[in-house]
Amino acid sequence: MNIDLKVVLKNKAINEWRLFWLISIPMSIIIAITMMGHDMSTVHGVREMISFSVHWAVPFIFLVVAISSLQILFPGPFPMWLLRNRKYIGMCFAVAMAWQGSFIFIMSNFFREYYFTDVFLLRNELEGSIGYIFLTAMVVTSFRFGRKHLNQKQWKLLHKSSVYFLWAYAFSVYWWALFYYRTPEAIDYILYWFGFLAFALRIVAWGKQRQQTAKRNAPESSTPLAFKVLGSAFIAFGLFVSATQWQESVTAFLTAPKWSENLVLWLPYWPFEPFFSLFIIGLGAMLVTKVKT
Repeated sequence: MNIDLKVVLKNKAINEWRLFWLISIPMSIIIAITMMGHDMSTVHGVREMISFSVHWAVPFIFLVVAISSLQILFPGPFPMWLLRNRKYIGMCFAVAMAWQGSFIFIMSNFFREYYFTDVFLLRNELEGSIGYIFLTAMVVTSFRFGRKHLNQKQWKLLHKSSVYFLWAYAFSVYWWALFYYRTPEAIDYILYWFGFLAFALRIVAWGKQRQQTAKRNAPESSTPLAFKVLGSAFIAFGLFVSATQWQESVTAFLTAPKWSENLVLWLPYWPFEPFFSLFIIGLGAMLVTKVKT
């Protein structure tokens, strides 16, 4: 018996709000049960629940980043289903982050000495607070009563900026876990590479669209061999950078000037080391898809 995937994925039970409830309710039950297994009167118990809730949240934002790219690169029923339900997948991320926010509230209010001595760092606080502001704004403007206050251009700018910022925050956490603290767990590797792949797919999709646009505008155009070779070298180097240890010396060099050292204290992500590999790959994609008429 042949199964028509397109028909299956149009089932109301796995679309829109029903999909949201199908994911968010079991997820919340699991988080609640796990919480009951921890001693929430201790720092260790609350800290463990912060990490546990984040591990649930992060895959959703990485998936949201990748969805439109999947449809561009691999068009078909499943990527289209993901695209159709991107809003609801994002809402699942919001639910998991609400759990994390509640645990952070417990930590910062009931274990203040530990929080402000061992956890609090101004830049991290700014990154996290901005992330929650963006998340709240996205949730509110996902409904008609919030969206009506924005025009289409403003709405797209808000949501795109929010998704990129939240991706950057989550991705940078796991980059630091792997290449700075150097005591990663298996889940840290999985989420780092998931976040990397999600944004890399956006770069590839952008390159594909850029090349298609150039071909439409100038059918006889082509990419010079030198650009292809140089671009491929950049991409290969970016992949090398994404998987190797270089953080300590590069960060020391970039933060050597006093003004740069001061920026580290309050400017989110400065000096942007987690994103170097993807920036290099993006330059490579730009060269590989640069056409000459």
